Amino acid sequence: MKRVAISTLGCKTNQFESAAMIEQLKAAGYLVVPFTEPSDIYIVNSCTVTARTDAETRRLIRRARRLNPGARIIATGCYAQVSPGELEKMPELDSVLGNQEKQHISTLLESTDHSVSDISTISQAEPLKLTSFAEHTRAFLQIQNGCNSFCAYCIVPYARGRSRSVHPDDILRGVRDLTDNGFKEIVLTGIHLGAYGLDLSPAISLTSLVREIDKAAIVPRLRIGSIEPNEVSDELLQLMSTSQRICPHLHLPLQSGSNSVLSRMGRPYTSDIFRDLAARIYTAMPDAFIGADVIAGFPGETEIEFEETVRLCEELPFSDLHVFPYSKRPGTRAAGMADHVPAQIVTERAARLRGIATLKKAAFLKRFTGRELDILVQGYNEKSGQCRGLSRNYIAASFPGEKSSVNEEVAVLIRSCSGDVCAGESRSKFRAS
Repeated sequence: MKRVAISTLGCKTNQFESAAMIEQLKAAGYLVVPFTEPSDIYIVNSCTVTARTDAETRRLIRRARRLNPGARIIATGCYAQVSPGELEKMPELDSVLGNQEKQHISTLLESTDHSVSDISTISQAEPLKLTSFAEHTRAFLQIQNGCNSFCAYCIVPYARGRSRSVHPDDILRGVRDLTDNGFKEIVLTGIHLGAYGLDLSPAISLTSLVREIDKAAIVPRLRIGSIEPNEVSDELLQLMSTSQRICPHLHLPLQSGSNSVLSRMGRPYTSDIFRDLAARIYTAMPDAFIGADVIAGFPGETEIEFEETVRLCEELPFSDLHVFPYSKRPGTRAAGMADHVPAQIVTERAARLRGIATLKKAAFLKRFTGRELDILVQGYNEKSGQCRGLSRNYIAASFPGEKSSVNEEVAVLIRSCSGDVCAGESRSKFRAS
């Protein structure tokens, strides 16, 4: 039995695809082992959103070669799709495979050829099959791939191709398969989730799909991945606020709080539109976790424009922020723009936004001290006797419990919060006391 190890960088879509590749490889007779162990074949499922992730891909390739000088080493994913020539120059690497080649990864492992299809020509979704997932309690399900937006800073449309949606019947089948295999929460993922269904015939909306899954009552907890701010409808918010299954959690790519920067980025909304959306979410779901992506140091970003982003982030009811220092991606419109912000200033601005994120997260968690949350237990520490898991509104919590609670939803009274994690005790414990 040949041993295969996979390391995954980047988004939930990549994580889903790695899980699907693992399932495919096991079915083909391979033994899948951790990336830290000696293996016959190493696969790096790469990301190329930033220069840092490109560098991390190269580091993992060199690490794999050190682990086993005689192993076959393969790079796939978005970096492999966009810049195969860069990777082909690496002496440690045996093969470069594109994103589309993941569909048939088990048949390509032994080949020494590079194979990167022109993903821009792919017009229909070919969903990878997945019935299991590494987390054992929560699973990602890819319902859409690709993006037609071509925002000025973003390389993803070149790495993922045009927007294409998985048929609702296939999605419902995927939800059933994962639920039948014991998963209590499913996270719908995609590159441009809000565009889901627009390419199907007849066209449907993301809201319609989510309503169908909710109505089918297949899975106890359904979570929606990142959605563009201009694509969150009142209809979707109403559905989320009244559902017993859809988690009150939204992640929104803000990117900037400055209208002039948003315009240069090619983003189809203004700060006022985003401000109004945040208010509507808070009104519909006061306890919802609202996360956002923000880019620091976009080309030409002035001090005044940056302060507009700071003020908006401080003003809105965010639960957390994912802060990205701007990273120049060759081939994007932003790469050729004038007035790139010096690296040190970009770093300083990112640090300031991360400071705001820390305060926002602490304030959000503090609201739940003394309140009861339903925690889906994801793991148990034998030494400490602590269970850990996630609430429906994306709060990480730990509490004294039993191993038998793993993959069960437990009512937990939150006693305190520190950093990113809250501590509490289960209903049986605090009622007994």
